[in-house]
Amino acid sequence: MKEVERKLISELMKNSRRSDRQLARAVGVSQPTVSRLIKKLEKQGYIREYTMIPDFRKLGYQLLGLTLVRLKRVLTPDQVEKARELTRQKLKESRFANIMFERGMGLGGDGVLVTLYEDYASYAEQKTEMKQHPFIEVTEVDCFITSLDDKVRYLPLTMSAVAEHMLKIPEKQEKQRAKKKQVTVKTDL
Repeated sequence: MKEVERKLISELMKNSRRSDRQLARAVGVSQPTVSRLIKKLEKQGYIREYTMIPDFRKLGYQLLGLTLVRLKRVLTPDQVEKARELTRQKLKESRFANIMFERGMGLGGDGVLVTLYEDYASYAEQKTEMKQHPFIEVTEVDCFITSLDDKVRYLPLTMSAVAEHMLKIPEKQEKQRAKKKQVTVKTDL
């Protein structure tokens, strides 16, 4: 990815409501270049959607939950596919504000679910439903919940933090390449 494309994505993540002219000024290129790059980045899948992040508390959510789940260990290939389809269907029909559900590993879990809850009762209700899922290990549903009403906020959900971080990635990669080059030169001597 070219540096100008990375900068453009960063600026869009910070505020996608700006005009192409405003983005061009921020990135340091012409407005037609920005328009062309946006279309290219959308086509290539770098830009999947445009959205905004509301104040979830004002929308009626009190809690944010991270739920780690562990799948039952002995699943046949057919059961794995059935589990995926059942999970997709349950998430589509869910009464809860599920933000993300992904496979993964860590802390003994096989997946993580990120959800917004109106209150503790809705959190407890979803946890009970999850324990009834035929492919989830009933004793292994661990949760971490946080109050959105907490006065102490360290870093609320924002794309601006990611936008700033992604601009540093090429710098880190260049430093790693330089280090690797130094090591290669030393071993060649």
